[in-house]
Amino acid sequence: MTSKKKLFSLVFSLFFLSSCVTKKAYQGLQAELDKANLEIGDLGATVSDYMNKLAICEQDKAQLLGQIRTSESESRLRQEQILDLREQLQDARVQRDRQVERVGDLTVLSQSANENIRETLSQLEKKDDYIQFLQLAKTKADSINLALAVNLKSVLERGIADEDIEIKVDKTVVFINISDKMLYRTGSYNLTDRAFEVLEKIAQIVVSRPELEVMIEGYTDNVPISTDCIDDNWDLSVKRATSVVRTLQNRFGVDPNRLIAAGRGEYNTLASNDTAEGRATNRRTRIILLPKLDQFYDLLNPNNIPK
Repeated sequence: MTSKKKLFSLVFSLFFLSSCVTKKAYQGLQAELDKANLEIGDLGATVSDYMNKLAICEQDKAQLLGQIRTSESESRLRQEQILDLREQLQDARVQRDRQVERVGDLTVLSQSANENIRETLSQLEKKDDYIQFLQLAKTKADSINLALAVNLKSVLERGIADEDIEIKVDKTVVFINISDKMLYRTGSYNLTDRAFEVLEKIAQIVVSRPELEVMIEGYTDNVPISTDCIDDNWDLSVKRATSVVRTLQNRFGVDPNRLIAAGRGEYNTLASNDTAEGRATNRRTRIILLPKLDQFYDLLNPNNIPK
């Protein structure tokens, strides 16, 4: 008989027989009732204890399931990283082969550079360390170029409209596109006062980075021009680039040995010349910050590989 049934029986007996039983019998039934109540209390505590343990088990189960899902996610992520690294390695090998082809096409190299390249080509077939060296050098160059671009944007952003100037990192160089309306008077290669303000800020960065060379390229639209001082768009683009070079040298103290002036005329367009907006985009001056040629030779030199 369960405790609940015992309790019911005792209560029933007490209710109907309390007036008919002896005091001793009544006391016996009362004792059984008290004992049954204690047992019920103990069972209630036991049930509560098991419920608490069950709740803890449910929490542990949920935590373990969460850990399993996390582990599975981490495992998938690692597999993706491994695949990505394998793809990067394959890309590096493709880049290596392309670099070898490009190096073979170089026509103007010093004698020492030729020797370095021949030695490098012989080692490329057997030294993966050299490829890793190039990859690390490229990563370092990318980081330096990114920092340089951020620095330029920080220096130039004050007081300059976004549509007039653009800073980008392209492969191994940083370049700045500046609209012609900011630098020159219309149809002229004479610089404006605003141009001096912009070029002064750029010169500060250039002077602080002596390891870089600076190429200034002039671009025009395709609208023909011919004056007493300007023959055509080729002439205008060169004169504009030369004006910037002279200003960087004479006014802001940039070493002329680091400066290159070039004119691209109406070619190498960024937009169609069929619209006024497109022609405005194409009329620009590009300032390119690039590593010196001897630094490129140093990069190819296998003797520079860390031991």
